[in-house]
Amino acid sequence: MKELKLLKGNEAIAEGAIRAGADAYFGYPITPQSEVMEYLMAERPEQRTGMIVLQAESEVAAINMLYGAAGTGKKALTSSSSPGISLMQEGLSYIAGAELPCLIVNVARGGPGLGTIQPSQADYFQATKGGGHGDYRLITIAPASVQEMFDFVALGFELAFKYRNPVMILSDGLIGQMMEKVELSEQKPRATEFDQSWATTGTPANREQNVITSLDLDAGQQEVHNKKLQAKYKKIVENEVRYEEFQTEDADYLFVAYGSSSRICQKAMELARNKGHKVGLLRLISLYPFPKDIVRELSFRVKSILCVEQSAGQMIEDVRLAAGCEIQIEHFGRMGGMIPIPEEVLEALEQKLIGE
Repeated sequence: MKELKLLKGNEAIAEGAIRAGADAYFGYPITPQSEVMEYLMAERPEQRTGMIVLQAESEVAAINMLYGAAGTGKKALTSSSSPGISLMQEGLSYIAGAELPCLIVNVARGGPGLGTIQPSQADYFQATKGGGHGDYRLITIAPASVQEMFDFVALGFELAFKYRNPVMILSDGLIGQMMEKVELSEQKPRATEFDQSWATTGTPANREQNVITSLDLDAGQQEVHNKKLQAKYKKIVENEVRYEEFQTEDADYLFVAYGSSSRICQKAMELARNKGHKVGLLRLISLYPFPKDIVRELSFRVKSILCVEQSAGQMIEDVRLAAGCEIQIEHFGRMGGMIPIPEEVLEALEQKLIGE
């Protein structure tokens, strides 16, 4: 008998962390993701699995606690929302430079600045292009349901340890706050199933000391390290692209979207087809690595593309680069925390692409 539970998206992240066998969570409350820590505190996972849950004094403290725990090879995570993630950028750059596996959850809200507490997708650039300093990348995956909020925690840890790289789950306040039925997986033990031979776990007699740092004052050595990182990112691009296609086989027009916008586009696609418009949807799951090959392939098969985002237009830049700008590619989005409805997306399709 499958175990089912009605959960908010934020609660699903928390339950997913416990069941994935996470060792530690460090965070600081900020709307609209505060339920992650609230759920963890209420569930008392230290009694269920021994997992540590700690409210830090700030987001800066939380990301550096994550750095320390990840350096010992533990499965650790943090969560925040847009302004809080901005405060974490220096620490994220350090973690990426030190090649440490960990999980960061951004339940994004409207901005810029303090903005609103409503949903937004305007953190795409920050998540996919490296929001901190230096040449680094976060593996970035975008859930579109509460079930995926749960599932992507385990997936995130798997990818983080596979590549020794931080992974970001980029969600938004809509998915974080909505409630859906979730199929729960079995509890994993805290003992990690991943390689920890690189970690700072104390030096036994049979190995040399492990040193974890992102600092090298020798420019030549730092370049060697950067080349190593770029080679790793190349492997990630080759192996970890994820996406879904909906009714693209006969499509004349294509929606490209991710996260909550992709759900809105599914209904807009249905409305469009009821009016005789052959519309398909490409839903991006991995934002980095970006699914450029399928965007390129579909660009040869459709007349035009509409990128739907809850932003002024960020993902569209990667879509245009992938497609080569050989067909018409337009943007439709709401900003500042406003959520588009399917009828608005259909209207934008007809006005911008079909000419009605």
